[in-house]
Amino acid sequence: MEKTVIITGANSGIGKAAAIRFAREGYQVIIACRNLEKSKKAQAEIIGLTNNRRVDLLRLDVSSFESIKDFCSEFKQGYPRLDILIHNAGYFKHGEKNYQLSQDNIELSFATNVFGPFLMTQLLADMLKKSADARVLNAGSTNIRHFFEPKRQIDFDNLQGEFKDRRPYNSYKMYGDSKMALLMLTFKMAEQFKQDGIKVNMVQIPAIKLSPETVAQFKSGWRMAARVQNLFSAPPETMADTYFHICTSEEFKDVTGKLINDQREIMQSSHYTGGFMQELKQFRDQRVYPRYADEAGNIERVWDLAVAVTGSFVGL
Repeated sequence: MEKTVIITGANSGIGKAAAIRFAREGYQVIIACRNLEKSKKAQAEIIGLTNNRRVDLLRLDVSSFESIKDFCSEFKQGYPRLDILIHNAGYFKHGEKNYQLSQDNIELSFATNVFGPFLMTQLLADMLKKSADARVLNAGSTNIRHFFEPKRQIDFDNLQGEFKDRRPYNSYKMYGDSKMALLMLTFKMAEQFKQDGIKVNMVQIPAIKLSPETVAQFKSGWRMAARVQNLFSAPPETMADTYFHICTSEEFKDVTGKLINDQREIMQSSHYTGGFMQELKQFRDQRVYPRYADEAGNIERVWDLAVAVTGSFVGL
């Protein structure tokens, strides 16, 4: 039976490499992207490389709740079920100094990286339930490791730019905060959908070679830094293979509510205690994540906020 996978942001980078991998394996691939003109070229390239004509393109702006609703409605009308949902698209603008808000008046990193994937998963849950082996994979980041710092926390009170005149905007911190929030939602959604057989996990993505299109979007100073980083980074195909393995292998068939690193190891909450040497080992250990993600109060706060901001779109 043909399986269907949705990959957001699949017109470049890891998303595109993942679309190629799934298409080569005979999957019905839905590439969900905001820029249709750019994405049509990627769609044609994926079809040409794989000889799989079951590669469809649907418009989706993950930062817009209305766009997500329209996408999910269109998908439900055109396809019988959903087997794999990969939230690959993300927002991170290097060097941005000003608060950027979405159409729904939410800070753009959180709108795109947190609340968009949350809403999309909720709206497609009924399609995932039709699959015999439904899997959801969220794209994470090593940036969350900054939460090993004891004083680091998510600024829940400033996700709509409430303090934009008093707190400087830090795109790097906001990105890390959003990925930490997504990890906590991953844990909570895994519990929510466990009885339905839907597995929800997150993969921690390290530095990966950026596409020329992505590098071109950076401001001049950051553009040079990105080019230097590319010299030492793995190609996107490596993470695409990891996406595929987590979403299709027997090894991860019954795994849910976990953070998985790029070596395909299930990560654990940090067991390290205080002290300089312990902290140093903690930062270097790629098998652990910050305990901040396990704190029940943090998880509930993220969950309640996600439900509140998606409001009329989610019946929770």
